[in-house]
Amino acid sequence: MEQVETIELTRTSQSWDGAELPDYPLGRPELVAMKYVFPAGKKLGWHHHDVMNCGVLVQGELTIVAQDGTEKVVHEGEAVVEMVGTIHHGENRGTKPAVLYMFYLSQKDQPLSVQHPKIK
Repeated sequence: MEQVETIELTRTSQSWDGAELPDYPLGRPELVAMKYVFPAGKKLGWHHHDVMNCGVLVQGELTIVAQDGTEKVVHEGEAVVEMVGTIHHGENRGTKPAVLYMFYLSQKDQPLSVQHPKIK
């Protein structure tokens, strides 16, 4: 009989850029799961997160770019722990859609991200 396989994708207290994650917020948590589909050549606008989040890229390749120019390329099947409080964006530089599942540790009525539309 075939067994269930378990693979730990990440275990860390740091975001992908090496910054320490903040302490858990006080109060009742709200866990949020999101699916993002980045068409080839598309990117999100500049934003930052006030809440901790991590995810798994299930298709394609995604490049995360910090405002200071630091980059992290996430490959299919890899986990990523997002930066908290640091302005960044994600972009698909590939030729096929990138599909990313993200999981946020938030609180009721707290935005998952804060947009910075004036940054080009």
